[in-house]
Amino acid sequence: MAKNYEIDNVDLKILTELMKDAKVPYTEIAKKVYVSGGTVHVRMKKLEEMGVVTGTTLSMDYSKLGYDVTCFLGIFLLKSSLYEAVVEKLKKIPEVVKIHYTTGNYNIFIKIHCRDTKHLKDVLHDKIQKVEGIERTETFISLEESLNRHIQLDV
Repeated sequence: MAKNYEIDNVDLKILTELMKDAKVPYTEIAKKVYVSGGTVHVRMKKLEEMGVVTGTTLSMDYSKLGYDVTCFLGIFLLKSSLYEAVVEKLKKIPEVVKIHYTTGNYNIFIKIHCRDTKHLKDVLHDKIQKVEGIERTETFISLEESLNRHIQLDV
């Protein structure tokens, strides 16, 4: 692929359709965007090579699987230079689903899912707070997620 490939309106329309439902076959997207299925396939391959599309994900309601507590944790590190080592250890904790390097009060901000508050306490005490390099954490329990969406692309 040419390094100077530029994203155009066709690419944006394809992405917009996939953001609505990533399971839609390329042939259906092609009909909506008025191109061939092959064009959609080639465009998606280029978008993947560029790193614009990094994969597909499954959207789930964890509460229906018994994970009723969603939390965000602000993590204070002993030293900023420990960031990479701490992240590698956090990645090994199954309940951790998102990790962000942030500005502001916290060095790291993470999202975790737990079955209940006892499970949360165990994850905090036995896993996260035992990671070498973490000075302390601040926990925020989510009471409800009111919005989870992609940004709207300018098409």
